[in-house]
Amino acid sequence: MPPTFRLILEYDGSDFAGWQTQAEGQRTVQGTLSAALAEIALGPVRVVGAGRTDAGVHAEGQVAAATLETRLDAATLGRALDAKLPGDVAVVACALARDGFDPRREATGKLYRYAVWNAPRASPLRRRRAHHVALRLDVAAMREAAASLVGRHDFASFQAAGSRVSATVRTLARVEVAGDPGAEIHFALEGDGFLRHMVRNVVGTLLEVGLGRRGPGSMSSLLAARDRSQAGPTAPACGLTLVRVDY
Repeated sequence: MPPTFRLILEYDGSDFAGWQTQAEGQRTVQGTLSAALAEIALGPVRVVGAGRTDAGVHAEGQVAAATLETRLDAATLGRALDAKLPGDVAVVACALARDGFDPRREATGKLYRYAVWNAPRASPLRRRRAHHVALRLDVAAMREAAASLVGRHDFASFQAAGSRVSATVRTLARVEVAGDPGAEIHFALEGDGFLRHMVRNVVGTLLEVGLGRRGPGSMSSLLAARDRSQAGPTAPACGLTLVRVDY
């Protein structure tokens, strides 16, 4: 059986239509990676990722598995693949994995970071990596609200609108807010799993708290409501980065 390789990838998602391969003409991370590996293997290569990041979402530690016929060792394959990938995708590490390794099903947790540029004027250098909020945010209020989300809860109110996922209970080990108004503010969410758009919906809701549009003590009732329409807007994709996948 051909060997399976575990890849850790970094990418700027700004110019991708997300991770997952889509209709012809759509530039995706999975499609770009598969095409580069196919050049090395001289044939189709199936690539599986740990998470299907949406269009515009970035990654520092996306994990993927690829099984292909090659005589290259892992380190050489990583360098060869890097040479064929475009500048907005890079192989951080490449190692042999056991047969059947599934980076999505075997993941035990993920860490996401969301960046906000909180200043009256936009920052051109940050526009692809951070969401601009011009009004001053109350960081203390957001921290108070974020603390209510730590633990095991039903996050149905924070799933993507129209989602039909029946199991919406997740455990968040960390929901932190760091930074100060007038500069970058970072939201860190670490948990055993995430619903589609969950991180961006949580951040959008916390930003409403920071803007004084809802109280910091409203998170408990929002969780109990299990109603997406009760939560805040979905924060833009540009601020979100998949930092790490745990196994």
